[in-house]
Amino acid sequence: MKLVAVFFLIVLSSFSSENFLNQVSNDEEKMEWSATKPLTWSDFRGRPNPVADFVASTNSGMSFTFSYTVRNGRRKINFEVKSYFYPNSSWYLKEDVSPYILKHEQTHFDISELHAQKLRNRLDIATFSENLKPEIEAIYRKVEEERKAMQDIFDKESDHSKNKVGEAKWERYIAQELEGYNEQ
Repeated sequence: MKLVAVFFLIVLSSFSSENFLNQVSNDEEKMEWSATKPLTWSDFRGRPNPVADFVASTNSGMSFTFSYTVRNGRRKINFEVKSYFYPNSSWYLKEDVSPYILKHEQTHFDISELHAQKLRNRLDIATFSENLKPEIEAIYRKVEEERKAMQDIFDKESDHSKNKVGEAKWERYIAQELEGYNEQ
């Protein structure tokens, strides 16, 4: 007898680069991360926050789905993990930005992609019991906590792009980390 079970779980998390959480609906426009298509200012279409003490905000995050099948007593699990940028929740003050600031915002998006790759890797190597949904969710929550913490540390150490030495250090670090995952 063949038993086939399929479960889908979509977890969508968004995090603004300046600790300003925005709720993002599943049908909101989103752009998938691409190594060949960096962000441009035209991608930022949200309304600026008039009380913010920064000049741009990137809203990005990870999403994942998983499914599994059981055939002849063997379980096969499939995962799809992506990172997204949300144009309508991301904004900038036109008169105050520059290519340098855009690179800072791109690094926030790159941090989300790095953690999507970490999540993909951890899910690929994990062993799950019969109770896999909470186990998968626990892995996701852990990686999401790490992503949020890294976003905060990046902003702190770069002083929201004002510390050029800190900014350059982080840009190199994230680029190297992404390259390491791309080589796997």
